[in-house]
Amino acid sequence: MNGWDVVGSVFVALGVFFIIMSAVGLLRLPDVYSRLSAVTKAATLGVVLILAGAFFLKPSWTAFITLALAAALQFLTAPVGGFALGRAAYRSKSPLAAQTNYDELATGEASAPVADDG
Repeated sequence: MNGWDVVGSVFVALGVFFIIMSAVGLLRLPDVYSRLSAVTKAATLGVVLILAGAFFLKPSWTAFITLALAAALQFLTAPVGGFALGRAAYRSKSPLAAQTNYDELATGEASAPVADDG
């Protein structure tokens, strides 16, 4: 096992860690907006770290170009998809978590307080 294999394995392990944390966030966070944030950020970083690890495990110019393109597409499409899902959830009136203090997208006021459901 050489240095590239160690670096590649560390990157893959970190990527798996971030994807697992994304799954935990999906299960544990209180509302759809928090869940989207966790999944979009952590899973994107996890996938990109795994792609980097794959490059270090099998380095070549072909692998570099392919994996760099895949990482760039991941960085471009995941935030846009997360935004679209969040906007759809908000427009369908998905409730905010009880801990949320302000709804900055509410019409009429820049930062309208969230109604207390309890």
